[in-house]
Amino acid sequence: MPGSSTTPVGEVLIGDEIEAAAEAERGAAPVPNPHTILDDDTRDELRAALGPRVRFDEPLRRHTTLKMGGPADALAEPATIEEVVAVCRIAAARELAVTVIGGGSNLLVRDRGVRGVVLGTRNLRGLELLTPTTVRVLAGTSTGKVLAFATKQDLGGVEFLGGVPGSVGGGLIMNAGTYVGEFTNVTTAVESVRLADGAIIRRDHAACGFRYRASDLPPTEIVVAAELALKPRPRADIEADVKALRQRRAEREPKKVSSAGSIFKNPPGDFAGRLIETAGLKGLHIGDAVCSPVHANWLVNVGSATAADLLALIALVRLRVQRAHGVLLDLEVKVIGE
Repeated sequence: MPGSSTTPVGEVLIGDEIEAAAEAERGAAPVPNPHTILDDDTRDELRAALGPRVRFDEPLRRHTTLKMGGPADALAEPATIEEVVAVCRIAAARELAVTVIGGGSNLLVRDRGVRGVVLGTRNLRGLELLTPTTVRVLAGTSTGKVLAFATKQDLGGVEFLGGVPGSVGGGLIMNAGTYVGEFTNVTTAVESVRLADGAIIRRDHAACGFRYRASDLPPTEIVVAAELALKPRPRADIEADVKALRQRRAEREPKKVSSAGSIFKNPPGDFAGRLIETAGLKGLHIGDAVCSPVHANWLVNVGSATAADLLALIALVRLRVQRAHGVLLDLEVKVIGE
C-alpha cells in the first residue's frame, strides 16, 4: 500500500557518468527471455551486419538510469549511419518492430521488456566543425561531450547541456533543456533514417516542430545527426554559467538514487513539482518507487523497484494531483515495452 518514506537520497548520475555506470554491466550474461520473437535466422543476419554490436536477450535495466525493465529480444548498437540503415532494412524485411533508445536517461522500460529490435545509439558518436561556428554531431554523442567540445572551441549556446543528461538524439526528440536554453535555440538541421526502408531524411529547423519538451520528429524515424549553430563566447563565461547551473541542480535534486529526472512535464503557467508537493505527495511510495522528498517531480528507484511499481506510483500521483488541483499531468519520461 502507498505510504510515506524517509529513504535518504543522494547523487544522481548525469552526462558521461551514465555511460560509465552502464558500461560496468555490459557484457554480462543475457537473461531468460521466454517472450522473444526472434528466430535463429534473424539473429544470424543481425550478427552478420553488426558483429559484437548486437546482443540478444539483453536486460534493458543495464541501459537506463532508472535501473529497471525487462530484456530486449535484440539490442543493436550500430556505430555508423550505414549500419543504422542496415539494421532498419533487416527489421523491415522481417516485419520486426524497431524501438529506438538513446542514453537511457529519460526512459522507463516495462518489466517484460521489448519485442523485436531495440536500436541503441550509444556507439553512434562524433563531433566536427563544419564552419567556425557550426557543429555537426552524431545522435549517440553524450550531451556532456557536446558541451565540452563547444567550450574548448570558445563557442556558446549549449550551456544548457550542463543540466541535461543523456545523448543528443533523445534530447532533440524531446527538445530537452533547462531554464538557460533548449535544443530548439541552436539546432539548424536534423538527419534521420526512416525505419520502414532505411531512407535518409534531412529536415531544417522549421520542419522539426520544436516546442516545450516535444518536437515533430516522428517515431517512424531514428535521429542520427544534427547541426548546431553556436556563437563565439569566452570560455570563462561559458564555464561560469555551466557551474552555476550545475550548482543549482545539485541543491535542488535528489542524489544517490536511480532516476529519470523529472517524470512529468510542467503544465502551462505552473510547475509539476509544486502541484505534486502541495497535494501532499512527497515521500509517497509503492515498493521502492518513491516520490522524492527532495524534488516532488522526481519519482525515483531507491532500491529494487520494478517498472510496475513506478507506473503504479505515476498513476497514483496523477490521480491525486487531478483531484487536488484539477490538472492532469502529462508524462515527460518515455515508456516502452510490455
